[in-house]
This record gives sequence, C-alpha cells and structure tokens, in this order.
Amino acid sequence: MRVAARPDGSPVGTAPEALGASVDHLTETYRAHYRSLLRLAALLLDDISSCEDVVQEAFIRVHAARRRVREPEKTLAYLRQTVVNLSRSTLRRRIMGLRLLPKPMPDMASAEEGAYDALERDELKAALRGLQRRQREVLVLRYYADLTEAQVADLLGISIGSVKAYGSRGLAALRTRMDQSAGTGDD
Repeated sequence: MRVAARPDGSPVGTAPEALGASVDHLTETYRAHYRSLLRLAALLLDDISSCEDVVQEAFIRVHAARRRVREPEKTLAYLRQTVVNLSRSTLRRRIMGLRLLPKPMPDMASAEEGAYDALERDELKAALRGLQRRQREVLVLRYYADLTEAQVADLLGISIGSVKAYGSRGLAALRTRMDQSAGTGDD
C-alpha cells in the first residue's frame, strides 16, 4: 500500500503539528531574537512599554499562525514584518487619538491675561463689598444673576423704581471705587 505524500515529502495523514513552525522552534526564536525585535520596535516607537507590547503581540500572532509558516527558517522574517506592521498600527492609533483631541481655542487668554483678569475680579469684589448692602444686592442680582428689574424687585421686596435707583447709584459708586483702585495700582 502506498501512502500519499505532500510536495515536501511528508505524509498527508500526519498530525497538524508537523506542518509549519513548531512550538519549540518559536520558543527558541523567542529566546534568541527577543532583544533584536525589541530594538527594532524601539526604532519605530518612542516608549519601551509600547515596544514590549508590540513584540509580545508579534510572537502571539506568529504562534497562532505557525501552521501557515511553510518554511520554519523564515519565522524570524515573519516576526520582523509583524513587529513593523504592529508598530505602524500603534503609531496610526496615536495619531488618530491626537487628531480627535479637542483643539485649544485660538483666542484663549495667555497666563498674563488670566492673572490680570483674576486681579480685576478681586478688585471688583472688593469694590462691591464697599457698596451699601441694597446697592450690592441689586447689582449682583441684576448683572451677575441676570435677573430682570421686576424679578429683582420681587425678590428683594422693593419697587421697580427702587431697583433702578439702587442700581444707578451702585454703578456710579462702583465706577468711582474701581477708578480709585486702578489709580493706586499703577505705581
């Protein structure tokens, strides 16, 4: 009885392990070439943890596809190509992630402008504290809480005319106080 043979001479009925690269061959390749593959990944990527992940993933993928490796001596070539491809994919994902990050507003204030704004707010708060209680209440409710004159009048239990009067006097006093603080701060 004659046994059918493959083109490489191995019998057709042999176990699947006989095809492709063996696990022992992959283990030996891992031991011998892990560092060189890591250096290859390091040339393509910027951080060591990503390089290690790429090399490990390359070995996992080649191990899963080891039966398709027709010539076991080309295992290292497959691993190198897989490392390069996975490095490219990693970089592509990073670039896409950076593109999806929110863009800073072009008219965003500089640090100096932010500090200056904070100083102005502090001066405004100090000037507001120096106003009469009703003037301060009317100004805060009208301009900070953005209430109408009628809403402020209802909330404070005063007439709309009183809201207008307190608001007008409060703004005048606030301007005077802010002008005074600006004049003393420019030494």
